[in-house]
Amino acid sequence: MKLRQNAKHFAYRTALETPGIRSVANSGLVRLHTKIFAGKADPAHAEERTAHLDGLFDATMDAYLRALQEGYSEAEAREITHIQANFDFYNHGWTEMMEFPADELETHYDRYGDFFDRWDVTIAEPLGQFAPPAGLPEAPSTPERLENPDHPHAEGGFADDVYVETDDGELVVGGRDASTDGSRASSSN
Repeated sequence: MKLRQNAKHFAYRTALETPGIRSVANSGLVRLHTKIFAGKADPAHAEERTAHLDGLFDATMDAYLRALQEGYSEAEAREITHIQANFDFYNHGWTEMMEFPADELETHYDRYGDFFDRWDVTIAEPLGQFAPPAGLPEAPSTPERLENPDHPHAEGGFADDVYVETDDGELVVGGRDASTDGSRASSSN
């Protein structure tokens, strides 16, 4: 998957890992992601998806932190959460919101299969053990879009690794860490 990464992402990570400010950072990131993805939604359906997206992104913040604790790089942990969100979008037929084409679902799943298996995440159950006990707020599906999916925001061909686009437009395979100058971040997974 192709992601953007800059100093803000490392600041968000630090904020999420810091007791006392985690809840504020979490709320801000949930609002930000909901706004971004609701903006990619069909305008006729964006508002009715907002509560669902809030719940989805809140749950993926826990997956992000768990992935970091397990040794995944910042870009990999963030990619895991984006993949989970794309599984959810696919399941609802919200293909216009997807970041990669539907035919790459399995490939993205397989890359993080160990993590996903450990936490009961599947394409059909994108949150696995990260799902809130009461579930996510319901939102109407558009399953008819799965027959001939439209992916205006998807970029295919990036399913074999994490691809990070820096602020200067450089494409870095594997991402970066806060101390690098753009070289590949070390990855333990």
